[in-house]
Amino acid sequence: MKLRIDINCDLGESYGAFKVGNDEKIMPHITSANIACGFHAGDPMTIARTVNLAKKHNIAVGAHPGYPDLLGFGRREMQLTPEEVKNYTIYQVSALQGFAKTAGIRLQHVKPHGALYNSAVKDEKISKGVVEAVKALDYNLIIFAPPKSALAKAAVDAGLRVAHEFFADRAYNADGSLISRKQPNAIIQEPQKVVERAIKIVEEGTVLAVNGGVVNLGDVHTICVHGDTPTAAKLVEELKKGLLKAGIEVKPVGSFF
Repeated sequence: MKLRIDINCDLGESYGAFKVGNDEKIMPHITSANIACGFHAGDPMTIARTVNLAKKHNIAVGAHPGYPDLLGFGRREMQLTPEEVKNYTIYQVSALQGFAKTAGIRLQHVKPHGALYNSAVKDEKISKGVVEAVKALDYNLIIFAPPKSALAKAAVDAGLRVAHEFFADRAYNADGSLISRKQPNAIIQEPQKVVERAIKIVEEGTVLAVNGGVVNLGDVHTICVHGDTPTAAKLVEELKKGLLKAGIEVKPVGSFF
């Protein structure tokens, strides 16, 4: 069976006069775009531009909801109830659904951002808040989540599809979690290393942890490169080339999952 993988990237994270990332250069080399919904980043004009840019390049679109934390870029943990998480998620995903509808496309997936993602990965109550929101809005939406996470389990239990995600530009702990961004070796910016890790995860389902051990993540359906990584445009370009050269098909996850 031919190996297939999706490349996703967090985009639309500029806000007002503040520019984050380089969406125009990144978009042609990915297959799925996670678009910020205005809570951690993004604004109505940025959302509209990013959705239309994705449509232009035939890229699948997903919502990227986060904590209401513009100053912290959604990377600071907040003490929210599951009901708050559910309603905050409904609010943000609905915004993307509206912009997608006006552009004549449908949302493919939902991927929580930053601290919300990290909380949902390990906290059953938070993950259920996210999943309940997605299920209520559109049963066909795919949830992006790490393998073996609370978020993945909650989605499966709710009858939703889950695309297991691998982070090509982030270092892993021995338990399969991402190492803190506060650590100096947390972000991987070397294109060759990113490509090697991606091919290994697709072919073998494993990644080397920071301690040198092998972590078995199993089947992975989508590979992420963060749009705010300084070398993101070069990384996604080389990543797609490297995967194709290795005989791995690169397509939006909704087309094969």
